[in-house]
Amino acid sequence: MERILKVEYQKCTGCRLCELVCSVTHDGISNPSRSRVKVVKWEAIGTYVPMICQQCENAPCEAICPVGAIKRDEEDGFLNVDYNMCIGCRSCVSACPFGAMNYNKTDRRVFKCDLCGGKPQCVMFCEEKAIDFIPAETSSDQKKKEAAARFYTSQQHQVEVRK
Repeated sequence: MERILKVEYQKCTGCRLCELVCSVTHDGISNPSRSRVKVVKWEAIGTYVPMICQQCENAPCEAICPVGAIKRDEEDGFLNVDYNMCIGCRSCVSACPFGAMNYNKTDRRVFKCDLCGGKPQCVMFCEEKAIDFIPAETSSDQKKKEAAARFYTSQQHQVEVRK
């Protein structure tokens, strides 16, 4: 069953623990610049948004790679970088519409979320549950329910205004 990361930015407190856990899990050091999760702060409204690879179905990073180093894992469905093939051209970094593909200047290689091989550590350590790992089809169902609730609420408000 394909699973995806779902981000509920409204729950994010900006603690950035997800960034630290990610960098420790993948690189063994606590360094947010090495994290596959990047928490973006919208200063004007004081909101934090964890940005993570969306594992796009028609992934621009995969399509633009000139040597085919980015491939989808057949078993779990996530995109992975084959470092034996990658030439470090960074085309994938430019192509990602979410800014989720990164380049590490020290190691001189690109990196992105690999869902920790099916056990995303950011999800396990997020106390606020701003990041969750859910079945892909559940995401669509939840969005429909949320949209219906917003529609219902707006209709109720319109009825009250008319009275």
